Amino acid sequence: MNRREFVAGSLALAAAASAGSAWAESGPLMKIIFPFAAGGGGDGLCRQLAQYLARILDRTVIVENRTGGDGLIGIRAVKGASPDGATILVTTGPTMYLLPMVETEPSFDTARDFVPVSQIARFEFAIVASPSIDARDFKELVAWLRANPAKASYGVPSNGTIPHFTGWQLEQVLKLSMTRVPYRGSAPIVTDLIGGHLPFGITTLADAITQHRAGKVRIVAVSSAARSPFANDVPTLKENGVDLVADGWYGMWLPAGSSPEFARKLSTAAAEVLAKPEVKEKLNAVTLIPVGSTPEELTKALAADTAFWQPIVKATGYKITN
Repeated sequence: MNRREFVAGSLALAAAASAGSAWAESGPLMKIIFPFAAGGGGDGLCRQLAQYLARILDRTVIVENRTGGDGLIGIRAVKGASPDGATILVTTGPTMYLLPMVETEPSFDTARDFVPVSQIARFEFAIVASPSIDARDFKELVAWLRANPAKASYGVPSNGTIPHFTGWQLEQVLKLSMTRVPYRGSAPIVTDLIGGHLPFGITTLADAITQHRAGKVRIVAVSSAARSPFANDVPTLKENGVDLVADGWYGMWLPAGSSPEFARKLSTAAAEVLAKPEVKEKLNAVTLIPVGSTPEELTKALAADTAFWQPIVKATGYKITN
């Protein structure tokens, strides 16, 4: 199943008519705000959740894409929403902990402005080499970069992201001076890798796996704690002697002031959706690993990543103005 089929198959949202449901807090309509464009794996994840949550909660659940500002537009929309159970935020964990770190004047405080619900899925990042350079694995990539310092550059989907800060950390650990090239998304990185215009890139596994399997690029390492179930032949950075784990994930939040009881019920419902074999199959098809956690586990995951990345982000000196 390709990404387009996954998203198309998710668009058939189940509807319900009972505003008096024990789940309902403000009526029959619930919106999942996703702060990125339609068509990707995260959007498909939201539509799977909407489809099945509608049945479980006996409400109409829709997905609304509020794009812009690297996720800030959607996050601000939920921050300012009424805490009545009608508005849910689904976004990546990195947007919730990195954006407050890099904004000169943070637009939000995750702990103050949102009520945690659930960590819903994980995704992985990959170190991807161009076939135009002599590097069949990570160690050979590092050797090539040392031998070609004038050409030592790497692409990232955007500045201020996990790939950006992963690249910076790799430079420190490997004691390499490299040029970071920010792109607008992952697709042009993969295109330039295939074309031999870039030695390597750091992007999501999902955006590189198809071309890796086709032999058009080489995934030489993944940054997750363990090998990916979608590329089990590829070692982790830790296996290559780099003490760095950089995972990505999606989480679910409600606006501040929302009922903790409702958040827990929503968490239980989301876990029920994510445990369904047909949902797992569709998410795995776009290299998403369903999780489903308690609000407390989401808070713990956010705190751990914040503690890990904060000194790295601070050391880079990277900031964006509001």
